[in-house]
Parts: sequence; C-alpha cells; structure tokens
Amino acid sequence: MLDLEAQTARMPLDWNTMDIDWRGRGADRGLRGVAIDGEIVYIAASDELFAYTPDFVPAGSWRSPFLKHCHEIAIWERKLYLTSTGFDSVLRFDLDRQAFDWAIHIQHANVRFKPAPFDPLSDEGPMPLNKLHINNVFCNRHGMYITGLRTGGMLHFNGRQVHMAVELPAGTHNAQPFRDGVIFNDTEADALRYTGRGEGHEDRAMRVPEYDTEKLQRMEFFEEGLARPGFARGLCVLSDRLVAGGSSPSTVTVYDLAANERLGFINLSMDVRNAIHGLERWPFD
Repeated sequence: MLDLEAQTARMPLDWNTMDIDWRGRGADRGLRGVAIDGEIVYIAASDELFAYTPDFVPAGSWRSPFLKHCHEIAIWERKLYLTSTGFDSVLRFDLDRQAFDWAIHIQHANVRFKPAPFDPLSDEGPMPLNKLHINNVFCNRHGMYITGLRTGGMLHFNGRQVHMAVELPAGTHNAQPFRDGVIFNDTEADALRYTGRGEGHEDRAMRVPEYDTEKLQRMEFFEEGLARPGFARGLCVLSDRLVAGGSSPSTVTVYDLAANERLGFINLSMDVRNAIHGLERWPFD
C-alpha cells in the first residue's frame, strides 16, 4: 500500500520470504494480477490464485491445469476472471463457490478470432502455445474485453463471438473501455494514453516518469535486453478524471486526464528488474 501525498509505502508481504510457500509463482516472475472482493484480497501467481485477508493472512489458494503465466485479473458480478497467457485463454473463478467453473480459449486464424469454451478443471483443453500472449481482461455490462501483445488491439467477447473492438499500438497493456473511448498503457511509447471517439474526441498521452541512468540499479539486465526502465504497465481508474498507472522501475503515478498531466508519483525501487503490474484501489483503512 502507498500514500502518494505523504510519499510513504508499506510492504505488508514480502514474496521472497522463505516461510511463504509460493512455488507456483513461476520462479522469479513474481506476482502480477490483484483484485479485491469484500474482505478478501486475491493475488495471481503464474499458475495459482491466492487469497488473503486485508492483513495478508493466507485465506486459500486454487489451481487449474490451464492457468499458466497468469497476468491481470478482474472481478465482475461475483466472478473473478484470470488471463492465462500460456494458454491464450481467460479462466473464470466463482467467488461464492470458490472454484474454477468456466474458461474460454481465444483461437486466431486469418485475422479472425473464435471463442472456444472449455472446462478449466478437466484434462481436455487448449495446447500451451501462447500465440496471442493474452495479458489483460476487463468486464462490464457490455461484455468481456481482452488484450494481448499479439491481439492487434482490444477484443470484445459478447457471449457468442469475438470481434476487434479497437485497434491499438503494438505492445499495449491494460487496455479497457473508459468514458466514450479506451484507456491503456502504450508500453512501447513509455506512456499512458486515452483516446475518445467521434468528432472532437479527446486524445491524451502522458509519459511515465524518467530517471537519471546513474541512479538506476542492475542496468546489466537492460543491456542484455531482459528489463528496461520506463516500461508502462499497470492501470487503475480512480475517477472519470484521475487514473493511476505503473512503470519500471517500480513507480506508481497518478495522472489527471482533463489537465493532461502527471499529478505526482512514488518510486518503490530503482532496480530495473522490478516493474509494476497489477494495480488496485485499497479500500481498507
């Protein structure tokens, strides 16, 4: 948790602590998706969903054979949706039954997309091909919106078909409908962007914070092409005007879309290997 105004942060849980058995986290990939339901905090590792109390006392964990390299997660109408990047799929977890109960594999051929539902707890399902690199899911009353590094844009699933809702730049993360347009991290451009629709539409682009390279740590990973500063990823809508976005190394920034400017940011680490992924508004005192 962090206080942007006070420039303070607290780490209630260290995922590297030896007494935490998170072998399903995917080696050193860390934890990515986060979502909150009532008094439970859900956090996604590579192939396992964890639940914690607000004080981060373990409250449960669940697996599916088709959850691999999980990225972002989202809650809609008593269901939690998880991106399974390794299987080009989205899995659904029933919050009341505390069990995986549905999944959809996004098939792609000849610029067309096809939804293929399957049982996430069965032995039969998609192959782990990672063709689309699906890494974000967002749901509202209009349907499910899915994006990935190789989807070409934000896809819309209406319960029957999958169509391209809007084309987006390559490398986009965290895309979701917002107001009358779409908001997303333009990762290749190191910026958070919002684009509206129609005549006279708004178009916002705000770069993530930049740091003096002399202050950055573990830059050998940047030179080897394994990590880099300025990687825009992680997004949380705070209001119809304010948005929080993440970037590397471990920075959270609050943007004012109306003013098209950054209001402030807080840095948690100068290690270029450490990047923000999931962001969620903290509802607890």
